[in-house]
Amino acid sequence: MSFGCIIDATTSSKIPSEAIAEMSLTAQNHRILLNDGNNIPIIGLGTYSAPKITAKDACYDAMKVAIDVGYRHFDGAWIYGNEGEIGKAIQEKIADGTVKREDIYYCGKLWNTFHPPEMVRPSLEKSLKLLNFDYIDLYIIELPLAFKPGDVIYPRDENGKYLYHLTDLCATWEALEELKDSGLVKSIGVSNFNRRQLELILNKPGLKYKPAVNQVECHPYFTQLKLREFCDSHGIVIVGFSPLGTCRDSLWVNTKIPPLLDDALLNSVAAKYKKTSAQVALRFQLQRNTVIIPKSFNPERIKQNFEIFDFSLTNEEIKLISALNRNERYVQLLMWKDHPEYPFNDEY
Repeated sequence: MSFGCIIDATTSSKIPSEAIAEMSLTAQNHRILLNDGNNIPIIGLGTYSAPKITAKDACYDAMKVAIDVGYRHFDGAWIYGNEGEIGKAIQEKIADGTVKREDIYYCGKLWNTFHPPEMVRPSLEKSLKLLNFDYIDLYIIELPLAFKPGDVIYPRDENGKYLYHLTDLCATWEALEELKDSGLVKSIGVSNFNRRQLELILNKPGLKYKPAVNQVECHPYFTQLKLREFCDSHGIVIVGFSPLGTCRDSLWVNTKIPPLLDDALLNSVAAKYKKTSAQVALRFQLQRNTVIIPKSFNPERIKQNFEIFDFSLTNEEIKLISALNRNERYVQLLMWKDHPEYPFNDEY
């Protein structure tokens, strides 16, 4: 079976991934088949927010706009601090008849301080309560980095050094498998895992479920060719975060890489189609069969980012944009580079 293929909403038949670029995708017909038989919308709204910077209710307002625009996939996390706003917006849109719960696809994440198996379900239950959900569609390990367990999100010692914990990714994965068996989550996956870390799980004795997705940074400047090839070979769908680049916070971002959306080629192609460079970057990923989760709380940009189903890039344009790959990531997370499981030291 070909995982990562499109589900035809009208016939429920599966369309091979290699045919995606040739077909006319629509807002109603853009779901990707996962290796567990579930499916995921190919575009979602990222909801990351910085509490000290993001205005109160910004995520709540953005969610309602996005649902009205046509988004059905929402990428969140307990650590973002806004799952209450997300849940409120979704419940209101269910109440007014705009959507049903089964129309909505929500991805939640297990934070670094909750890796011990006995803490996994309680962590999920925190999210379920905030969202007012009975289940979550996709639950993923946010980072392969275990921190000192507890409610302190970023535990440090008296000198400011981060406090880490013995990382046992297989044990944590088994706890996620139990969540899937319980029905509290539909699919399980990982994020920011390199090949070696994926292989730890894939080669685990008694493995019940392979990761359905690996959520990683992915955009024209960092196309993740080798990791993508490996994931494809195991039926693991790539979910690309920061598909438009990211902010310029030097604490955790490589600011030496120029802003993606200023790229001359992307803007030239955008002018041809009367689109924005952001829309071209997103369409590029869509035609590579990569799930994309652009983050924005700006109503106009939320709308624009969804308007990528009414044009198609040529094979030559795909090749030219692919050649922009610098094989460099924006999101380096260098503050945790000394963690034994820091994932970005490996080639991929």
